[in-house]
Amino acid sequence: MMESAAERRLRLIQTHLIPDLDQSSFPISANPSAGEFFIDQKYSVVLPERLQTGKWNVYRSARSPLKRVDRFPDHPEIGSLHDIFVHSVESFQDYKYLGTRIRIDGTVGDYKWMTYGEAGTARSAIGSGLWHHRLQPGACVGLYFINRPEWMIVDHACSAFSYISVPLYDTLGPDAVKYIVNHAEIQAIFCVPSTLNTLLSFLSEIPSVRVIVVVGGVDEHLPSLPSATGVKLVSYTMLLSQGSSNMRPFCPPRSEDVATICYTSGTTGTPKGVVLSHGNLISSAAGMTLSIKFYSSDIYISYLPLAHIYERANQIMSAYYGVAVGFYQGDNLKLMDDLAALRPTIFSSVPRLYNRIYAGITNAVKSSGVLKERLFNAAYNSKRQAVMNGRKPSPMWDSLVFNKIKDKLGGRVRYLTSGASPLSPDVMEFLRVCFGCPVIEGYGMTETSCVISTMDEDDNLTGHVGSPNPACEIKLVDVPEMSYTSEDQPHPRGEICVRGHIIFQGYYKDEVQTREVVDDEGWLHTGDIGLWLPGGRLKIIDRKKNIFKLAQGEYIAPEKIENVYAKCKFVAQCFVYGDSLNSYLVAVICVDPDVLKEWAASENIKYEDLGQLCADPRAKAAVLDDMDAVGREAQLRGFEFVKAITLVPEPFTLENGLLTPTFKVKRPQAKEYFAQAIARMYTELSTSDPTGAPQKMF
Repeated sequence: MMESAAERRLRLIQTHLIPDLDQSSFPISANPSAGEFFIDQKYSVVLPERLQTGKWNVYRSARSPLKRVDRFPDHPEIGSLHDIFVHSVESFQDYKYLGTRIRIDGTVGDYKWMTYGEAGTARSAIGSGLWHHRLQPGACVGLYFINRPEWMIVDHACSAFSYISVPLYDTLGPDAVKYIVNHAEIQAIFCVPSTLNTLLSFLSEIPSVRVIVVVGGVDEHLPSLPSATGVKLVSYTMLLSQGSSNMRPFCPPRSEDVATICYTSGTTGTPKGVVLSHGNLISSAAGMTLSIKFYSSDIYISYLPLAHIYERANQIMSAYYGVAVGFYQGDNLKLMDDLAALRPTIFSSVPRLYNRIYAGITNAVKSSGVLKERLFNAAYNSKRQAVMNGRKPSPMWDSLVFNKIKDKLGGRVRYLTSGASPLSPDVMEFLRVCFGCPVIEGYGMTETSCVISTMDEDDNLTGHVGSPNPACEIKLVDVPEMSYTSEDQPHPRGEICVRGHIIFQGYYKDEVQTREVVDDEGWLHTGDIGLWLPGGRLKIIDRKKNIFKLAQGEYIAPEKIENVYAKCKFVAQCFVYGDSLNSYLVAVICVDPDVLKEWAASENIKYEDLGQLCADPRAKAAVLDDMDAVGREAQLRGFEFVKAITLVPEPFTLENGLLTPTFKVKRPQAKEYFAQAIARMYTELSTSDPTGAPQKMF
């Protein structure tokens, strides 16, 4: 057999550079399709950015080093969300698909299921119903209600008839909903009775809307709209009936057609519409199937918001594999009851809930008595050692201790996933031990159709977000102003940039902002700072811009909030802090000494110096009350309110290193300078829970 040119070059490199090296362990491998090379780093491979001159700085998944995945390997004919659901209906016709708990005489009972075949019929009828109301392909359809089977039926109908689905969510308030409806020129909106009232309050201000469909509404009880509005108001049941009587053939989309416009909350006020094609979403899901396998016997619980890309991506994967999807009742406080009734095998969540699970279990153990605490610790340490060393733990510990914990999630979970913000390493390790199953953390964003990178099941190292989705490639770009470079030792550092079929089509009607994040070579600049750990694992360490996420996934622009609180009479300077491991904001306030002293005099509060007054709890309470009032007046959103403060008498200055020459707060330096105060505030918050958050789950 003749030796190819690529093989000859590889042999020459091996013999010239490292003559005694065993070829089987040589880290450079040939690409037989193009004569390129890559370096295998176990979970990732590294390639040159350009064949002739580029640095070796582009990372791909080791599962698909030579080609970025854009189709399902087992079903390359699937090019759209419509194709996926056609495949699902044909392959899993009589399998359970969408489940909800039925209510009898006010009591919630077991789950009632709709099969894939039944969901397919409903999808055809709803799509035909929209066609009956003269919606043309390419029309935008709004979904303005929380997770329930009808959400998925409508989404499938949009795909089948080439409509564009636009999720609407009211956590940002009615003004944001009105903005999105007008910006996307939505023609039909599916809502529930509670969100219908919001829509009707500004109906005259959303002229593009022609049809409003009320899910769970009864036609006789729907309000009658004046004919002058030109809007038809019908129940979901009526639309289903209209479509069934006027069935239309599908109008299938192409892979490059727009599937959905997902509006992100943004940080400067106006939501941005992320345009995702069918091909974007297919590529992302297809890439994940190389590492994640679901089965038609699996059961998934849907409670994460369908308006967000994390849950949308989970639903696409579930449909492809024929998974049964059970929906929660719509109340987070009843989620544990839903889990007990559904007993899912797949559970996806966010760090905020996992942290609550961790805290609930550890608190219960500490209060269980000395003997039970010793038993738990012995079981935990033994099982942890086995899990971390890749051995099978003794089943005795599960029967004695951990099965009771597993029962909290229904007892059958075999797969836990975490996203939206970082999961702390100790919590991840704790979940792996207690639930005895893979806990997979991923990193992604709406602009990348969800997953950028994800951990491998067999990787026991924590504190990172894994290797690239096989559908994309990642590189780190130098950020010299923050002293991050690809030459950094021991780990290359820089801004995380992503390229591949998963990258969005752009921000809707906003070419300027699109060009700010996607460069001429197709790289999406995420704004996150990362480093490469050994093995080709990505770790996120910072943000390029002064924008960060809270634990629940909400983005925060601290300067905007600081500018609001600057209007508070007590505040001379303000440093707002938050991070993705915590749910609340805290702040360090440099006080206006004259105002604070005047307040103290009016309250007859004695003090020796300004420092003592700043430490007085009564002073903190007064300042925080005034800040809350200013925040309400400025219409800050709930998660933008500061929940704890530290008062300091010393100003932020150039001399103490806390201000730039243009008098802006140096955020990294301020974080370090006030590290003890920040830690103390979060400790106080963890014991008081000032927001009235849902009760602990365990």
